[in-house]
Amino acid sequence: MTTNAASGSSRRSFLASTAVAAAAVAGGMPLLAACGGSDSKSREGATSGKDVDKLLPAYVASNVAKPDIPSKNGSSAGYTGKVDLAALATSVPDELATGVPFKIMSPFWGTPPKAGCAYYQAVDAAAGTKVTWQNQDGNTYGQKLGAVLASSSVPDMVVVPSWELVGKIANAVTAKFMDLGPYLAGDRVKKYPNLAAIPSDAWRMGVFGGALRGIPMSAAPASFIVPYYRKDIFDQKGYTVPKSPEEFLGWAKDATSAKAKVWACGDMSWVSAGIFGVRPSGTNGWNIGDGGKLTYRIEEPAYLEALEWSRKLFDAGVVHPDDKARSGDASQRFTAGQILVFNGDMSAWYVKAAEQAQANPDFEIDGMDIFGADGGDPTLYASQPATIWSLIRKGASKATIENALAAANFAAAPYGTKERMLVDYGTEGTHYTVEGGVPVKTDQGNSEVINAWVMLATPAPYFAHPDHPAVARKQVEWQQRMGAFMKKTSTYGMNIVEPSRYTSLNSQFEQLEIDYVRGNRKLSDVQAAISAWKSSGGDKLRDWYKELLDKNGSGN
Repeated sequence: MTTNAASGSSRRSFLASTAVAAAAVAGGMPLLAACGGSDSKSREGATSGKDVDKLLPAYVASNVAKPDIPSKNGSSAGYTGKVDLAALATSVPDELATGVPFKIMSPFWGTPPKAGCAYYQAVDAAAGTKVTWQNQDGNTYGQKLGAVLASSSVPDMVVVPSWELVGKIANAVTAKFMDLGPYLAGDRVKKYPNLAAIPSDAWRMGVFGGALRGIPMSAAPASFIVPYYRKDIFDQKGYTVPKSPEEFLGWAKDATSAKAKVWACGDMSWVSAGIFGVRPSGTNGWNIGDGGKLTYRIEEPAYLEALEWSRKLFDAGVVHPDDKARSGDASQRFTAGQILVFNGDMSAWYVKAAEQAQANPDFEIDGMDIFGADGGDPTLYASQPATIWSLIRKGASKATIENALAAANFAAAPYGTKERMLVDYGTEGTHYTVEGGVPVKTDQGNSEVINAWVMLATPAPYFAHPDHPAVARKQVEWQQRMGAFMKKTSTYGMNIVEPSRYTSLNSQFEQLEIDYVRGNRKLSDVQAAISAWKSSGGDKLRDWYKELLDKNGSGN
């Protein structure tokens, strides 16, 4: 019931699909984020805190393209008009790279293009870089990352997702990657204007071990899991969108017909977390409540309430059998009309609309507003403002560092620029054609213009779909409505490395939740696991977090 996960997937594989080891830890005292930074200090603790601002790049907003819908309530910005492809702005007027060769290791989902493909050549030529991409299978990236960081041969630049920051990998970040402060802190970043336009909250998440080490892929705080529904079928059947857990269950029973091979929904466990106000998993799951007590997400009554509601859906037979078996792709069952509601991240809105535009013109996807446990307003918790970083290895030459930063600056180009167009679409005629003023990728574009450059850095979050502008508007407006009910946890905006002795403390809960909602475990099993969590380290971890927050301040 992790809020950042989707039906049928483990948390790690889901996080990886949407995007993207050194010495053992010594000591155990929280580390002040902005103090010291020496490798001889403990690498545990918060990497954000009261004095972190002096480590960050100066923020200089981009004025290249004004969004049609400005960010509000933690949402992304939105661009809903067509871009004049003949009048794209230039965000990198001076070539900052010098063509010094360097290597980048990054996770890749799908089949990587061949080295030296037309897309890589085109971006290198425009950016002045000479990159050798070491693309690794995103589904097993943690294994490769751990092995590389444990070796003496680390690539010049490495992309590290937050979900891989466990065990020795988390501590290797400080040991293996350089402090970028001398190049980016304060006004120094102005040499790289696109990096300067990345929001400060995202940069805070790039502080590891008391130093700025990670260049962030920024994310909108109002990035929640969406309960998508088939609006076309709802309209056809005359269904009313449910506005409470009870209404949803009642509707689900009416909508389900096993004989007709139609079930109301997939596994709703992750949306149930939003409905019942369960905090995110991981380090962002700790919070000091109104009574001043620090608790973890599983200790709150809402945690069990959310699980119990999800179980009611399974018990009622309204969840597709393949979702119960955790088999296949729920989103494909959704487009096939076998389920009418499914969980997905924000990207699924556009992906499904574009996918079905020709195959099923009547198809209409929409996002159901998340309701509260009592049918009123929900309590939602902000997503961390960055969860993927690119880092530069310690010992890299000055020329390599400057070329890597130039590459990240190019990758972070804002919407409405030549650089953004090249990174996202490649070269016209080779990777895309223009149809009705809208770029449409060719087969070569679909096979080459994926992952890679977008993993190095991103501009402030936005939605823009020239071929489906209405979708971009819906995405932003949904985030803005839901963002109005958003809170930040006490650890929001902090990049925290927990002591390694607690690494496996939460490992049992994901499978336990899966089993419980499907009727394979008892409520008493979950309650016993929570008690065991407390006695086997949870209470001590609470003390550790309390000291960390006392020293660094709260994120909310």
